[in-house]
Amino acid sequence: MHSARRAECDHNFLPAQRHSRYDPPVMADRKIRVLIAKPGLDGHDRGAKVVARALRDAGMEVIYTGIRQTPDMIAEAALQEDVDVIGLSILSGAHMELFPRVIKALKERDVDPAEVLLFAGGIIPDADIAPLKDMGFGAIYGPGTSTEDIIKFVNEWADSRPVSAG
Repeated sequence: MHSARRAECDHNFLPAQRHSRYDPPVMADRKIRVLIAKPGLDGHDRGAKVVARALRDAGMEVIYTGIRQTPDMIAEAALQEDVDVIGLSILSGAHMELFPRVIKALKERDVDPAEVLLFAGGIIPDADIAPLKDMGFGAIYGPGTSTEDIIKFVNEWADSRPVSAG
């Protein structure tokens, strides 16, 4: 199935540990903090809200920015909220223009995209998946992706992070 192929991620760097959906995911001594954002002029946010609710129900702390966010607004929210994960949802086709601008805005605020998990979802052509992963996105999800797959990916990423002393 087309969307099943698109939902595949590179899990090679992740441990094989599994989580129950209801075990509160933590990074060190706090919940995983996730920012879900809709860059650009796209006004359709049902998918973003479904993902945000699923991550929240899985025990994560979720901040949803709402629609029509600029790259600077998204980066500033990520900085202010001290998030571990940023999920971008887009249906407009402007992802190859907007996603690099989000990454640039994050770097301008000293938010290291290598230290934050980035994932994206929406209408993203197959030809754009590899370039987005090269930019630093850990996963690209298409229509019909199970929220369980997204939850599992975020939990496995969090499990792979070093636990800070203190």
